[in-house]
Amino acid sequence: MSRYDAVDLTPPWKRPSTVPELPAERDLVVEEATTGFCGAVVRCEKTAEGFTVTLEDRHGKLRVFPLTPRGFLVDGKPVTLVRPQPAAGVARQGPGRTASGSNAVQGVKARVALPSRIYVEGRHDAELVERVWGDDLRIEGVVVEYLEGVDDLPAIVAEFAPEPGRRLGVLVDHLLPGTKEARIAAQVTGDHVLVVGHPYIDVWAAVKPASVGIAAWPEVPRGEDWKTGVCARLGWPLDTPAAWKRILGSVRSYRDLDPALLGRVEELIDFVTQPE
Repeated sequence: MSRYDAVDLTPPWKRPSTVPELPAERDLVVEEATTGFCGAVVRCEKTAEGFTVTLEDRHGKLRVFPLTPRGFLVDGKPVTLVRPQPAAGVARQGPGRTASGSNAVQGVKARVALPSRIYVEGRHDAELVERVWGDDLRIEGVVVEYLEGVDDLPAIVAEFAPEPGRRLGVLVDHLLPGTKEARIAAQVTGDHVLVVGHPYIDVWAAVKPASVGIAAWPEVPRGEDWKTGVCARLGWPLDTPAAWKRILGSVRSYRDLDPALLGRVEELIDFVTQPE
C-alpha cells in the first residue's frame, strides 16, 4: 500500500465545496443564482412540482423559484435554501399572541358555547375565521356556523329567534350598496342581529395577494365562475378545493388578511359577546 493511497490528491479547485443550508425565513434577502433576481422571502410552500420559495424585489415584483440545491446566493455566497421549521402551531404569533394578535391565555379551557352565534356564508369563510380567530372564539365560547349562501337568511334568522342574550352576527360576502346581499341584510338587521360584510366576491380575495405568492387577484368577467376563473388566470390547476387549500395554508396570522375583513370579524365577535 502506497503512503499516498489515503491522501486526496484532487486539486482544491476540483473538490466539491460544501454549501451551507439556510432556512427560507420570511424577509430573508437572497439572490436566485440563475436569473440574478434578488428579493426578500415572502413565503415557502409545497406544490405539486415540489417545494418553492416566493421572492419579492424592491419594486414589489414577485417571482416563484424551486428550492434547488445551491440555487441561491446570500451576500454573494451560494446557499441551499430549505423549508423553515414550522412553529409549534400556526395559531401562535410569538410569545403570548394568537393568530389574531390578541394576548394568548394559557391553561384556560374553552368556555361552554354561548347562545349567541356567528354565521358566515360558506365553508371557506368558516375555515378562514377559525384559522385566525379560533383561539379567541373558544375562549369567548362563540360558535361559527356557515349558511351556504344568504338567500335564505331571513328564514334562518327567524328560526334562530334572536333576543336579549341570544345575539346573531352574520358575515356576508360582497356586501355593497344596491346589491342583493345588501337588501337581504336590511331585512334582518335589528337590535339583536348584526350583518356586516366585505366587498369581495369571495373570501379568497380577502387574503393578501403577497401572502399567497401572487402579484394581485385577477379580474374575472361577470358571468364566469370566479374561483375557476382565478385558477385559470393564475395558471393553477382547475381544482378549486386544492386552490383553497393552498390559499388557506398561506394564512399565518391577521397580517395575511385585508383590513376590510379583519375589522368586520372583530366587530361581530364584540357584538355577540357584549353583555346586554
